[in-house]
Amino acid sequence: MSRISLRADGAVGHLRLDRPEKLNALDAAMVEELAQRCREIERDPDILVVILSGEGKAFCAGGDIEAWSAESPERFGRHWVRDGHTAFAALARLRQPVIAVLDGHALGGGLELAACADFRVAEAHVKVGQPETGLGIIPGWSGTQRAVRRFGAQLVRRMAVFGEVFTADQALALGLVDRVVATGDAMAAAEELAAAVLKRGPRATELAKMMINAAEGEERERIVEALAGAQAAGSPDLAEGLAAFRERRTPDFGKGDTQ
Repeated sequence: MSRISLRADGAVGHLRLDRPEKLNALDAAMVEELAQRCREIERDPDILVVILSGEGKAFCAGGDIEAWSAESPERFGRHWVRDGHTAFAALARLRQPVIAVLDGHALGGGLELAACADFRVAEAHVKVGQPETGLGIIPGWSGTQRAVRRFGAQLVRRMAVFGEVFTADQALALGLVDRVVATGDAMAAAEELAAAVLKRGPRATELAKMMINAAEGEERERIVEALAGAQAAGSPDLAEGLAAFRERRTPDFGKGDTQ
Protein backbone atom coordinates (compact mmCIF):
# COMPACT_ATOMS: atom_id res chain seq x y z
CA MET A 1 0.00 0.00 0.00
CA SER A 2 1.49 3.31 -1.12
CA ARG A 3 1.65 6.02 1.53
CA ILE A 4 3.54 8.58 -0.52
CA SER A 5 1.84 9.57 -3.74
CA LEU A 6 3.29 11.31 -6.75
CA ARG A 7 1.21 12.87 -9.48
CA ALA A 8 2.07 15.32 -12.21
CA ASP A 9 -0.04 18.35 -12.98
CA GLY A 10 1.66 19.62 -16.09
CA ALA A 11 5.21 20.47 -15.06
CA VAL A 12 4.35 20.46 -11.35
CA GLY A 13 4.98 17.28 -9.40
CA HIS A 14 2.80 16.80 -6.32
CA LEU A 15 4.57 14.69 -3.69
CA ARG A 16 2.18 13.89 -0.86
CA LEU A 17 2.47 11.98 2.41
CA ASP A 18 -0.68 9.91 2.83
CA ARG A 19 -0.91 8.53 6.35
CA PRO A 20 -3.37 10.93 7.99
CA GLU A 21 -4.42 8.49 10.71
CA LYS A 22 -0.84 8.75 12.06
CA LEU A 23 -0.44 12.46 11.27
CA ASN A 24 1.79 11.40 8.36
CA ALA A 25 4.43 10.03 10.73
CA LEU A 26 7.10 8.20 8.76
CA ASP A 27 7.78 4.51 9.21
CA ALA A 28 10.53 2.50 7.52
CA ALA A 29 8.41 1.66 4.48
CA MET A 30 7.55 5.33 3.93
CA VAL A 31 11.18 6.35 4.22
CA GLU A 32 12.08 3.87 1.48
CA GLU A 33 9.14 5.00 -0.62
CA LEU A 34 10.18 8.64 -0.26
CA ALA A 35 13.61 7.78 -1.64
CA GLN A 36 12.01 5.93 -4.54
CA ARG A 37 9.63 8.78 -5.34
CA CYS A 38 12.56 11.20 -5.37
CA ARG A 39 14.38 8.98 -7.85
CA GLU A 40 11.29 9.05 -10.08
CA ILE A 41 11.08 12.84 -9.87
CA GLU A 42 14.77 13.30 -10.58
CA ARG A 43 14.50 11.24 -13.76
CA ASP A 44 11.27 12.79 -15.05
CA PRO A 45 12.19 15.46 -17.63
CA ASP A 46 8.69 16.92 -17.55
CA ILE A 47 8.62 17.78 -13.83
CA LEU A 48 10.19 21.20 -13.27
CA VAL A 49 8.99 22.05 -9.75
CA VAL A 50 7.72 19.96 -6.82
CA ILE A 51 5.07 20.67 -4.18
CA LEU A 52 5.50 18.62 -1.00
CA SER A 53 2.48 18.24 1.28
CA GLY A 54 0.76 15.96 3.78
CA GLU A 55 -2.75 14.53 3.83
CA GLY A 56 -5.05 15.48 6.69
CA LYS A 57 -4.43 17.86 9.58
CA ALA A 58 -0.66 17.47 9.91
CA PHE A 59 2.17 18.05 7.48
CA CYS A 60 4.35 15.41 9.13
CA ALA A 61 4.61 14.40 12.78
CA GLY A 62 8.14 13.09 12.19
CA GLY A 63 9.32 9.55 12.65
CA ASP A 64 6.75 7.04 13.86
CA ILE A 65 7.64 6.50 17.53
CA GLU A 66 6.22 2.99 17.54
CA ALA A 67 8.40 2.12 14.54
CA TRP A 68 11.73 3.50 15.69
CA SER A 69 11.39 2.65 19.38
CA ALA A 70 11.09 -1.03 18.47
CA GLU A 71 14.49 -1.04 16.77
CA SER A 72 17.61 -2.31 18.49
CA PRO A 73 20.31 0.34 19.00
CA GLU A 74 22.35 -1.21 16.19
CA ARG A 75 19.47 -1.26 13.71
CA PHE A 76 18.36 2.19 14.81
CA GLY A 77 21.74 3.68 13.87
CA ARG A 78 22.51 1.51 10.87
CA HIS A 79 19.12 1.55 9.20
CA TRP A 80 16.58 3.95 10.66
CA VAL A 81 18.91 6.95 10.83
CA ARG A 82 20.98 6.17 7.74
CA ASP A 83 17.99 5.26 5.56
CA GLY A 84 16.28 8.47 6.65
CA HIS A 85 19.35 10.46 5.69
CA THR A 86 19.40 8.81 2.27
CA ALA A 87 15.74 9.65 1.61
CA PHE A 88 15.92 13.20 2.95
CA ALA A 89 19.12 13.90 1.01
CA ALA A 90 17.43 12.67 -2.16
CA LEU A 91 14.67 15.21 -1.56
CA ALA A 92 16.99 18.09 -0.68
CA ARG A 93 19.17 17.39 -3.70
CA LEU A 94 16.45 17.16 -6.33
CA ARG A 95 17.32 19.23 -9.36
CA GLN A 96 13.82 20.72 -9.24
CA PRO A 97 12.87 23.42 -6.70
CA VAL A 98 10.74 22.00 -3.88
CA ILE A 99 7.97 23.94 -2.12
CA ALA A 100 6.73 22.55 1.20
CA VAL A 101 3.10 23.12 2.17
CA LEU A 102 2.91 23.29 5.95
CA ASP A 103 -0.84 23.12 6.45
CA GLY A 104 -0.31 21.29 9.73
CA HIS A 105 2.34 21.09 12.42
CA ALA A 106 5.93 20.23 11.41
CA LEU A 107 7.68 18.75 14.43
CA GLY A 108 10.83 16.68 14.75
CA GLY A 109 11.32 14.71 11.57
CA GLY A 110 8.54 16.79 10.04
CA LEU A 111 10.65 19.92 10.38
CA GLU A 112 13.67 18.01 9.10
CA LEU A 113 11.57 17.04 6.08
CA ALA A 114 10.45 20.63 5.55
CA ALA A 115 14.08 21.75 5.78
CA CYS A 116 14.79 19.72 2.63
CA ALA A 117 12.52 22.06 0.65
CA ASP A 118 13.67 25.25 -1.02
CA PHE A 119 10.63 27.23 0.13
CA ARG A 120 8.23 26.68 3.03
CA VAL A 121 4.68 28.04 3.11
CA ALA A 122 3.03 27.74 6.53
CA GLU A 123 -0.56 28.27 7.53
CA ALA A 124 -1.20 30.59 10.44
CA HIS A 125 -2.07 27.87 12.96
CA VAL A 126 1.06 25.79 12.37
CA LYS A 127 3.76 25.16 14.96
CA VAL A 128 7.31 23.97 14.30
CA GLY A 129 9.97 22.58 16.56
CA GLN A 130 12.33 19.76 17.46
CA PRO A 131 10.95 17.93 20.52
CA GLU A 132 13.16 14.84 20.25
CA THR A 133 15.37 15.47 23.30
CA GLY A 134 12.23 15.56 25.41
CA LEU A 135 11.86 11.86 24.55
CA GLY A 136 15.51 11.12 25.28
CA ILE A 137 16.54 10.92 21.63
CA ILE A 138 18.23 13.37 19.25
CA PRO A 139 17.15 14.80 15.90
CA GLY A 140 18.40 12.06 13.59
CA TRP A 141 17.51 13.01 10.05
CA SER A 142 19.90 15.95 9.65
CA GLY A 143 18.12 18.08 12.24
CA THR A 144 21.48 19.09 13.68
CA GLN A 145 23.24 19.28 10.30
CA ARG A 146 21.14 20.42 7.33
CA ALA A 147 18.89 22.37 9.70
CA VAL A 148 21.92 24.23 11.07
CA ARG A 149 23.11 25.06 7.56
CA ARG A 150 19.70 26.34 6.53
CA PHE A 151 18.42 27.97 9.72
CA GLY A 152 21.50 28.71 11.80
CA ALA A 153 23.04 26.95 14.79
CA GLN A 154 21.54 29.15 17.51
CA LEU A 155 18.01 28.68 16.26
CA VAL A 156 18.47 24.91 16.16
CA ARG A 157 19.88 25.06 19.69
CA ARG A 158 16.75 26.85 20.86
CA MET A 159 14.58 24.06 19.46
CA ALA A 160 16.71 20.94 19.99
CA VAL A 161 18.43 21.81 23.28
CA PHE A 162 15.96 24.14 24.98
CA GLY A 163 12.75 22.74 23.52
CA GLU A 164 11.28 25.93 22.08
CA VAL A 165 8.32 25.45 19.74
CA PHE A 166 7.48 28.34 17.42
CA THR A 167 4.23 29.58 15.98
CA ALA A 168 4.00 30.24 12.26
CA ASP A 169 4.53 34.00 12.71
CA GLN A 170 7.53 33.41 14.95
CA ALA A 171 8.91 30.90 12.47
CA LEU A 172 8.55 33.46 9.69
CA ALA A 173 10.42 36.13 11.66
CA LEU A 174 13.18 33.63 12.47
CA GLY A 175 13.53 32.32 8.91
CA LEU A 176 12.20 28.82 9.57
CA VAL A 177 9.43 29.39 7.02
CA ASP A 178 9.29 31.77 4.08
CA ARG A 179 5.64 32.75 3.98
CA VAL A 180 2.65 32.57 6.31
CA VAL A 181 -0.89 32.45 4.92
CA ALA A 182 -4.35 32.00 6.37
CA THR A 183 -5.43 28.52 7.37
CA GLY A 184 -6.57 26.68 4.25
CA ASP A 185 -4.58 28.83 1.82
CA ALA A 186 -1.15 27.14 1.81
CA MET A 187 -1.71 24.89 -1.19
CA ALA A 188 -3.01 27.75 -3.32
CA ALA A 189 0.01 29.84 -2.32
CA ALA A 190 2.36 26.98 -3.20
CA GLU A 191 0.71 26.57 -6.61
CA GLU A 192 1.18 30.30 -7.27
CA LEU A 193 4.86 29.97 -6.37
CA ALA A 194 5.20 26.95 -8.63
CA ALA A 195 3.63 28.91 -11.49
CA ALA A 196 6.15 31.70 -10.90
CA VAL A 197 9.02 29.20 -11.06
CA LEU A 198 7.72 27.83 -14.35
CA LYS A 199 7.99 31.29 -15.93
CA ARG A 200 11.74 31.24 -15.44
CA GLY A 201 14.36 29.46 -17.53
CA PRO A 202 14.20 25.80 -16.44
CA ARG A 203 17.86 25.00 -17.03
CA ALA A 204 19.03 28.23 -15.39
CA THR A 205 16.74 27.55 -12.43
CA GLU A 206 18.12 24.04 -12.05
CA LEU A 207 21.70 25.28 -12.22
CA ALA A 208 21.01 28.10 -9.76
CA LYS A 209 19.60 25.63 -7.25
CA MET A 210 22.58 23.31 -7.69
CA MET A 211 25.08 26.12 -7.13
CA ILE A 212 23.21 27.42 -4.08
CA ASN A 213 23.22 23.89 -2.67
CA ALA A 214 26.95 23.67 -3.28
CA ALA A 215 27.59 27.00 -1.54
CA GLU A 216 25.51 25.75 1.38
CA GLY A 217 27.53 22.54 1.64
CA GLU A 218 24.80 20.31 0.23
CA GLU A 219 26.37 17.65 -2.04
CA ARG A 220 29.18 19.96 -3.16
CA GLU A 221 31.31 17.18 -4.64
CA ARG A 222 28.53 15.74 -6.79
CA ILE A 223 27.48 19.15 -8.08
CA VAL A 224 31.01 20.14 -9.08
CA GLU A 225 31.55 16.89 -10.93
CA ALA A 226 28.09 16.95 -12.52
CA LEU A 227 28.59 20.46 -13.90
CA ALA A 228 32.11 19.70 -15.09
CA GLY A 229 30.99 16.37 -16.53
CA ALA A 230 28.21 18.01 -18.52
CA GLN A 231 30.69 20.54 -19.88
CA ALA A 232 33.10 17.78 -20.90
CA ALA A 233 30.32 15.67 -22.42
CA GLY A 234 29.39 18.57 -24.69
CA SER A 235 32.94 19.08 -25.87
CA PRO A 236 34.20 17.98 -29.33
CA ASP A 237 37.02 16.30 -27.42
CA LEU A 238 34.65 13.59 -26.22
CA ALA A 239 33.44 12.79 -29.73
CA GLU A 240 37.02 12.52 -30.93
CA GLY A 241 38.09 10.48 -27.91
CA LEU A 242 35.25 7.99 -28.36
CA ALA A 243 35.85 7.75 -32.11
CA ALA A 244 39.53 7.07 -31.52
CA PHE A 245 38.72 4.41 -28.94
CA ARG A 246 36.35 2.61 -31.30
CA GLU A 247 38.79 2.87 -34.20
CA ARG A 248 41.73 1.82 -32.04
CA ARG A 249 43.83 4.83 -32.87
CA THR A 250 45.44 7.71 -31.02
CA PRO A 251 42.98 10.59 -30.61
CA ASP A 252 43.76 13.87 -32.40
CA PHE A 253 42.34 16.52 -30.10
CA GLY A 254 43.94 19.34 -32.11
CA LYS A 255 44.67 22.65 -30.50
CA GLY A 256 41.17 23.16 -29.15
CA ASP A 257 39.57 26.55 -28.53
CA THR A 258 42.23 28.92 -27.28
CA GLN A 259 40.05 32.03 -27.43
